[in-house]
Amino acid sequence: MKKEEVPQDKGNLSKSDMKELCYATDENGEYTTALSTGWEPKTIALNNSIQDIIERIEQAKNEVKQGLASPIVYFMELHKMDWNILSSYVGMWKWRVKRHGKPSVFKTLNEGVLKKYAEAFQITTAELKNFKGE
Repeated sequence: MKKEEVPQDKGNLSKSDMKELCYATDENGEYTTALSTGWEPKTIALNNSIQDIIERIEQAKNEVKQGLASPIVYFMELHKMDWNILSSYVGMWKWRVKRHGKPSVFKTLNEGVLKKYAEAFQITTAELKNFKGE
């Protein structure tokens, strides 16, 4: 796209002083950079992704409240992690971390294991243990 055609739609970036760096061609056909305040399709996609994340967090919270999942599942969603990422943060096998997502297993975890999760989520072990989905 040409430098003068770089989108300047109202998007998430237009609400602040930030602009996105894009590549475009100048009047000589050479690649150059240009600043953009947003592009409507990108804004729509980003908003949809954020909405999906919010729904997953709310679903995890409800599952904890209903006793279907441990607080680990909620905090994992809240911090935009998946089982692979969380297992690498806590230094345990993925199958083991997934197992800790079950309330019955979570109740049996010792302080050392809970501390690893709490550190990964940047909370205290008390906050982790006492989270009831409310």
